[in-house]
Order: sequence, then C-alpha cells, then structure tokens
Amino acid sequence: MVFEPYRAAKNRPLLSREDRLRKQAISLNLSREAKTRLEWVMHRESHSAALTCRRFGIGRSLLSKWVSRFDEQNLRTLEDRSRTPKKTRERDASPVKDGRLIALRKRYPAYGKEKLRVLYEREYKETMTSWYVQRVIETYHLQRRPKGRKSYKRSGTSKKKVTDLLKRTETGYLLHLDSIVLHRNGKKRYILTAVDDHSRLAYARMYTTHASIGAADFFRRLHYLLDGNVVHVHTDNGSEFHRHFETALEDLELTHWWSRPKTPKDNPKNERFNRTLKEEFLRFGNYTPDLPRFNTHLTDWLVEYNAIRPHQSLGYRTPLAVASEGRDLSTMWSSSTKS
Repeated sequence: MVFEPYRAAKNRPLLSREDRLRKQAISLNLSREAKTRLEWVMHRESHSAALTCRRFGIGRSLLSKWVSRFDEQNLRTLEDRSRTPKKTRERDASPVKDGRLIALRKRYPAYGKEKLRVLYEREYKETMTSWYVQRVIETYHLQRRPKGRKSYKRSGTSKKKVTDLLKRTETGYLLHLDSIVLHRNGKKRYILTAVDDHSRLAYARMYTTHASIGAADFFRRLHYLLDGNVVHVHTDNGSEFHRHFETALEDLELTHWWSRPKTPKDNPKNERFNRTLKEEFLRFGNYTPDLPRFNTHLTDWLVEYNAIRPHQSLGYRTPLAVASEGRDLSTMWSSSTKS
C-alpha cells in the first residue's frame, strides 16, 4: 500500500541548481557578501564576463578572482579569508640588552620608557630606542600596576548596599547624607546635607574642606539635634564619608549603608533636598564665603524649610510636624543648629 503523502512528494519537481546553491548558502549561514559573490558566479556561468560586470557593477579582476576561488562542494570558499600574516615579524631581542633593561626597570619602577632609555644610554654608552624599552617591559610583564584607591572599610566587613535595607516609617530610622560642592570667585566651599527618610527633616552646614573630619563633625551635630534617635546612616562613596566619618559611626554604634557606585538614584530624597536648597536659598543671593555668616543664614532657612514650608510629598504638612508625631520635638528644633 502506498501512502498519498509519499506519492505527492515523489511527484514534486526538483529545485534548479541555482536555487539549491542558494538554499545551501542559507543553511551554511554564509555572510551577505558571500551570498552576493555566489550570485556573481552563477550569472557568469551563463553569461559573458562583460555582461556580469555591467549587471553587478564590479570589475573584471574582482569577478575573475571569485570565479576561480569558487568550489561548488564548499561554498565557504566565497567568504573573506583571514588577512593575518602567516609569518609575523619576531622581536629582535638581545639577552644582554634585555637583562640590563630589566635591572634598570626594577631599580627605577616608577620611570617611563623615555627615562629608562636615557638612563640606559648614559650608563652603557650605547644607543637605545624607547620602542625597544617598551617591548622589554611588555615581554617580561614589568608594567607598573596602578595603586588602588585606599579603602576605609570597617575591618572584617564589606560595604552594605542601601538597596538591601528594609525601610520603616519611623523618624531617625534612616538618615541620608550627601554634599554639594560650590565654586565661587576662585574659592571652594562644601555644603554637607542630611535628610530623614520618613519625615524629610533636613539639616545642612557649610565647610571649607571636603575632608572626612568635617563630615564627622557634621554628623555629630546632627546626632545631637535628633537626640541620638538614629539607627541607620546612608551615604554615597565619596571620600568625605570614610575614615573619620566611619570612626564617628563606630563610636556611636551605627550601621553605615552605601549607595551603589555612580548611582545617584539610590539617594533620591537627599538629591531632591539639594536641588531645593539651590533653588530656594542659594539662587536668592544668600551665598557668602564667610562660614559663620553663611551658616547663620542657612539656619534661618532650615527653620523655614522644616517648620513652615508645606511639603507635597508629606500631604502638605511640614517635616517638623511629621517628625513630632509621637515625640516631643520643639518647633525651634532647627534654630539649635547655631550651636
């Protein structure tokens, strides 16, 4: 008994040679260039070289090259061949020169190839090229490895990512800290800022340096203002939040959480406060390089920000009102920053 599908398949017409070659090129996943060259070759088999060149806009020498390279049993012959030289130039090394340069490199590891070249010629009275010096450095792996940035992590611990912290609706549970750098009239000033994650209660103070000792002083003031009701502290990876700042957190037995590198979106509430400080305080001519005067004006603005200014994110309440829920906080909280 003969099945009908088999009979239909038997009567199916065969593909032409050109179509079979095209399907084979697709199954071999040939490049677009190789498939185009296949079209050149197939057209040339039934037409003159001049007609093929005119149709595809190619030169005779190019057509002749691919026709002679074409192998019907191996269509990959139409692919571009590697242009890597079969024989590469080897380094013309001298063991004596190499040994001298290695010794110089170890004696002066911080010197570059030009300095080493000058020292070599001065010491051995022999001409040397900086190219040869560089080749020796690379061949014998004598590159100077950059010194990594010193990290001030707590011993035996790794940085805790703030994205792993489960937040609570509780004032003082998580404080966000950041800094603003000001360049005015050839002078630099640094404003350290802090925002409570729940109540948006904010604090800021300007310093003349970006050192961690200033950040430590800033946080001790903030810790005092909050009556010690602080559990977690969140900062970015800036240098001001290492060393002395870390020591201050250790003394107060607080947990330090970090933003991911180059990820300001990990600290959006503090970033928003920084923008507000710039737009509603600095842009109104309140900047002065005189620290006591500036911090006095800044304190007056903080009183307004925390106790008077309605916050949309808080349902148009003030941060002080939210922070005072269930706690005995004076409406003059911000004014104590003058101390």
